[in-house]
Amino acid sequence: MSTSTEQLSEQLAATTLLRFATAGSVDDGKSTLVGRLLHDSKSVLTDQLEAVEHASRSRGQEAPDLALLTDGLRAEREQGITIDVAYRYFATPRRRFILADTPGHVQYTRNMVTGASTAELAVVLVDARNGVVEQTRRHAAVAALLRVPHVVLAVNKMDLVDYQEPVFAAIAEEFTTYASELGVPEITAIPISALAGDNVVEPSANMDWYGGPTVLEHLETVPVSHDLTACHARFPVQYVIRPQTAEHPDYRGYAGQIAAGAFRVGEEITVLPSGKTSTITGIDALGESVDIAWAPQSVTIRLADDIDISRGDLLAPSGDAPATTQDIEATVCHVADQPLAVGQRVLLKHTTRTVKAIVKEIPSRLTLDDLSQHPNPGQLVANDIGRVVVRTAEPLALDAYADSRRTGSFLLIDPADGTTLAAGMAGESFATGKAVSVVEDEEGWDF
Repeated sequence: MSTSTEQLSEQLAATTLLRFATAGSVDDGKSTLVGRLLHDSKSVLTDQLEAVEHASRSRGQEAPDLALLTDGLRAEREQGITIDVAYRYFATPRRRFILADTPGHVQYTRNMVTGASTAELAVVLVDARNGVVEQTRRHAAVAALLRVPHVVLAVNKMDLVDYQEPVFAAIAEEFTTYASELGVPEITAIPISALAGDNVVEPSANMDWYGGPTVLEHLETVPVSHDLTACHARFPVQYVIRPQTAEHPDYRGYAGQIAAGAFRVGEEITVLPSGKTSTITGIDALGESVDIAWAPQSVTIRLADDIDISRGDLLAPSGDAPATTQDIEATVCHVADQPLAVGQRVLLKHTTRTVKAIVKEIPSRLTLDDLSQHPNPGQLVANDIGRVVVRTAEPLALDAYADSRRTGSFLLIDPADGTTLAAGMAGESFATGKAVSVVEDEEGWDF
């Protein structure tokens, strides 16, 4: 079966999926917003709603507490806060959604990083009574670091400030100025009341001065980038398929999920890190041969030449192959309870490849409150975000995170017990204006 580029575009347009995350300070109403979004878009099952109504009545509340639709952990319900990332899947006739409801507490910054790392849009909530606070700036900074392309400022609890337009306008201007300085490419401000339902799914009769979209309308219409020509095509090899059966005596294919872009039969590719080249002779997807495949499809690619290729190798178009390096400069968010220190031996996992590495330098730790740099902290602890320089035992083919969130990201892992230590974003970020010099050190692992 042959699939043309035109057919591909039509398929993508008809099945667009938006991944988005919510963030905000404690008690800004994130879980209530998510609950209202699910409830008013008819995405809540009857038994779920009945359970929420029952739990609300047992607390003495007359109206159902929609926050309970997302706060699933017992500790979250007891304390009235969000602790872990809660994923919710729902759909409207116009689009499918994967929502990550992330915590607002400072100590759960790493949870927000997890939820927003794959998001194409972040909804940052602000209490209209409090305006932009420290945690609002922190979440805007994390969204900018993670290169989230769209940010929605939801100014919540407008009902508690009598739906006054000047209150909304002042908050929107302050946040937009701050986020723009961080490099957030698109910011949309929407005045809402999650509790009352104003401008969440239905337009508000209380704010006739606002002429923009509701939250759901914006989520349904915001552009989701599927421009294949703008993506660097990357294919991390996950598994080599050699049946060696009577039916397929000479079959050799390289299976995996396309990380970005598209691959076509007849295209010349380069295998990294070896640098060897070949031509794609076939692409198998779901048991069928196709002429083209695109991210995030899982496929098997067949090549014209028998090359030594194994798990962890990367296939890329020969005219657009990334450079390989053993010296990685990156921004990391430290997610483990144990610190990350200079000189520490780690494993670095990039796509399907895992290699030994050493933390050579931690040039700075970012203070998210004012975006200042604390130089040479020596180590990073839980929820810290900082710059690191890592030396790997083998060359890796990384893109800059600004160019590709999938192939520009990596994990640092404790080799002793497999604990994930930090999530990394290769290359420059808004957090530093100059490259960090690499300090050579031959102690420890010999590479």
